[in-house]
Amino acid sequence: MAENKKVLVAEDSSVIINLTKNVLMFEKYVITAVKNGKQVLEKLAKEDFDLILMDINMPIMDGIECTKMIRTLSDKKKASIPVIAITGNYKNYTLDDFKKAGLNDYIQKPLDYDKLLATVKKHLS
Repeated sequence: MAENKKVLVAEDSSVIINLTKNVLMFEKYVITAVKNGKQVLEKLAKEDFDLILMDINMPIMDGIECTKMIRTLSDKKKASIPVIAITGNYKNYTLDDFKKAGLNDYIQKPLDYDKLLATVKKHLS
């Protein structure tokens, strides 16, 4: 069997982190969670991930700014990692805004965990 895919979850809500972990771990994904964009960049510097679920509204560094920084990394593999936005105020952004920031997809809150799983699988297959 192939190695389990590693997903980095960037989300400042513990409730959403726990629910997301439970859904994705059921599918055998290896989950690491952080609370802000700065921590995403710190984790990414030390480890490889197959996908990032990125909350847009986080303290310290938001998901848009963090994704833009990921896209400029010198490590091409890390710079091209799929990043899926998780957002509650998607009305403030268009899919075009997300694409310009380098995000591959987005899921709106409140999270539909079937859609979350389907979106993750789509980008990891």
